[in-house]
Amino acid sequence: MVEVVSDAGPLIHLAQIDKLFLLKKLFGVVLVSEKIKVEVFDEGLRLGCVDAQAVGEALVNGWLRVEPVPERLAGSAIKLAEGENISRADAETLLLAVEKNAALLVDEKLLSDLAKMYRLQVWSTWTLLLESLTKDYVALDEVERAVDELGNRKFRLNAKQTEEILEAAKFIEKHKKGTTTSEVN
Repeated sequence: MVEVVSDAGPLIHLAQIDKLFLLKKLFGVVLVSEKIKVEVFDEGLRLGCVDAQAVGEALVNGWLRVEPVPERLAGSAIKLAEGENISRADAETLLLAVEKNAALLVDEKLLSDLAKMYRLQVWSTWTLLLESLTKDYVALDEVERAVDELGNRKFRLNAKQTEEILEAAKFIEKHKKGTTTSEVN
């Protein structure tokens, strides 16, 4: 399986819709920096966020692991954060993924764009859900509910984005049933 490092967003969003388990199914083990663990789990518990409990269970079960950011990257993380106007946690997450030559799970466009500049494979909550649909880990109606719950309330997807995600999900569902590409169009 591909090694993968996650930012806070996908962990929080998948936990909010009870789909955090998809990360284990897709990747086996997911790495996070200490700063991301604090942001998602420690602060989440302090604020009473239910999704933090799911993240805590994943940490206890060992498939979500805190990976130390090498000390030699600390200065680079500070410079990257200041230079790109991102948080230090985001900078450390990006540099950890680069260090591990790992895929990056991220929902923020700026961080996603930076990861692509570093030639990292990038996954968002939406690509994770669509891949899970392809592998029959979730059903079409679960993706539709996620778009409704996350897309409209948390992500503030516009109509075009919502339509693109739902069209992709429907295409995947039809393709799984043996429909040819020409029949879908």
